Amino acid sequence: MAVDLSVVVNGITFENPFLLASGPPGTNAKVIAKSFDLGWGGVVCKTISLDSSKVVNTAPRYGKFKSRDTGEVVGFENIELISDRPFDTWLDELRQLKKNYPKKILVASIMEEGNRAAWHEIVKRTQETGVDAFEMNLSCPHGLPERKMGMAMGEDPERVREVVGWVKEVSRIPVWAKMTPNVGNPAEPARAAVEGGADGISAINTILSVVGIDPKTLRPQPTVEGLTVPGGYSGQAVRPIALRQVMEIARATKVPVSGMGGIETGWDAAQFILLGSHTVQVCTGAMLRGYDMVSELKQGLEAFMLEHKFESVSQFIGKSLGYFSTHADLVERQRQAKVEKAGKGSRDNEWKGEIAKETDALTANR
Repeated sequence: MAVDLSVVVNGITFENPFLLASGPPGTNAKVIAKSFDLGWGGVVCKTISLDSSKVVNTAPRYGKFKSRDTGEVVGFENIELISDRPFDTWLDELRQLKKNYPKKILVASIMEEGNRAAWHEIVKRTQETGVDAFEMNLSCPHGLPERKMGMAMGEDPERVREVVGWVKEVSRIPVWAKMTPNVGNPAEPARAAVEGGADGISAINTILSVVGIDPKTLRPQPTVEGLTVPGGYSGQAVRPIALRQVMEIARATKVPVSGMGGIETGWDAAQFILLGSHTVQVCTGAMLRGYDMVSELKQGLEAFMLEHKFESVSQFIGKSLGYFSTHADLVERQRQAKVEKAGKGSRDNEWKGEIAKETDALTANR
């Protein structure tokens, strides 16, 4: 049986559901072109803004969380900001990428302050390059909070609704809103984004964290001139949290979801798709393993599809969502199952002489 990895989202055909997420893997045209050549289904470029002069990154800016037993990197923290490259440089590179790779899907990640004119300008100028879609970064957990950008904007549903509305006023291409996991109920800002007009949701961005303390200096890492700030946590350790949040968002909205958070194998990706993702994004995995991991991702997803006899990705999008319920419902279902089991079979098999134990086994509230 042949399987088809292509998927259509917002009228855009992706040759496979694997996208490089916004971040270091999509930091300039050269590496994006390499990713296209290797077979990624799409790339979300590193987040861009109108004024890059306000963006100053530090070094070091990464921290690894390793397994005590094997030393494997299971978590990864970063305090990296959005792109510090000039906006006009990005426009030239995006335009050239679409010229050289007209059939490859290029998503522009954009971020601005709470200013309607600024959002209008970045959208109008960027979409002229021919990019296929926008991803609004409403979720960076540590970058530029003093300018009310990123998570500082995305954690407020009313603000999300307003700013997405500004973008939709001028955008001629699909708009995805990238949501923060650093909220109590991820469905609320996601619903607000859809109410504002978002065509899709991306989730999750990184989780605000402190990766650890240096045992010698007693300073938190990554340490810059003796100090640090909480950063964004990613990698395979966040996958259970990401799966839960994607599930909540998929059930609460009716738009396509681009899921991410600790995806390193085809089976990881399949789980996100089963919980409602139409596409999946990879950032930390590529940073740790290289761009060519996409071949393993595709092979792993194909193997999963063959095992379960799925011919296309669309056949299992959201297939596992129906298996979530409430705790009260689980209790009732278990109670009913016990009642039904007790009513079957011979009474002679139920009662064998140890009456106290046998009575207890048939009691729901023992």
